[in-house]
Amino acid sequence: MNGTILVADDSMVVRAVLRRQLETDGHTVIEAVNGEDAIDACREHHPDVILLDVEMPVLDGHATLARLKADPQLKDIPVVFLTGRVDTADVVNGLRLGAHDYLRKPFEANELMARVSAALRTKWLQDELRTRNAELDRVSRIDMLTNIYNRRHLDEHLRQVISAARRHDRTVGVLIVDIDHFKEVNDEHGHLAGDAVLREVAARLQQAMRTEDALGRWGGEEFLAVLTDTPPEGVRVMAERLRQVIAAAPFTLDDGSRIRVTVSVGHTNGTEDAEVLVHRADDALYVAKAEGRNRVAAA
Repeated sequence: MNGTILVADDSMVVRAVLRRQLETDGHTVIEAVNGEDAIDACREHHPDVILLDVEMPVLDGHATLARLKADPQLKDIPVVFLTGRVDTADVVNGLRLGAHDYLRKPFEANELMARVSAALRTKWLQDELRTRNAELDRVSRIDMLTNIYNRRHLDEHLRQVISAARRHDRTVGVLIVDIDHFKEVNDEHGHLAGDAVLREVAARLQQAMRTEDALGRWGGEEFLAVLTDTPPEGVRVMAERLRQVIAAAPFTLDDGSRIRVTVSVGHTNGTEDAEVLVHRADDALYVAKAEGRNRVAAA
């Protein structure tokens, strides 16, 4: 279990001893001579563990730890204090500040390696937990069939975008895209074919979107697009682009058959509450359907 270890100590002798022992055990070592240097080295190298002397010039160990814990990018790096002090109250104070462990000078190589290994395990367990939580959050926001955003994410995103638009005197575009005669696809070709059509529609729509905008499956055969800082004419242009990208080429099903798929799009623009904008776009969608489908309509 090897890692990158930052050794922060104003003693050249202590740093040399620690480097030799840590490198012998397979670790990569970075050195710092005071607290300020230690913080700079952390920002540059993002070590797995910090061995931090308590008594240092410029910025002592406790002050350095406080700075590290206040930095969101550095706060989770385990810190093992190095100290010649024997006062239990001093040790307790450091642990309360957020230190992972204490190592008293002079230290033995076996104890050093054991404490570094324990800190590394803590760091890697934290990293794994953070990665898993991020993946769980991602999965909770993705529609598993189409692999685009789901309604939960769109609802949160739309509210955030509206709030930002109000602050900066901008507008938000909302488009609802609905597959025309989707029930007929399921009835004539089966639900697996219907799922394939949903995936292909999602892929084509996503490809036509701008990177700064968001697209997701709103429910059933409906998709919702959120356009940031887009005037009404820009929203209309995007709505027409989404319609065209679906109608431009037939869909090939797993059995080799080719079918024509079209969508209707309702769109609106503004900074009203999310429910109001979605309702207006939905009303416009009904107009597009009533006028013959495969067309766009504005609220």
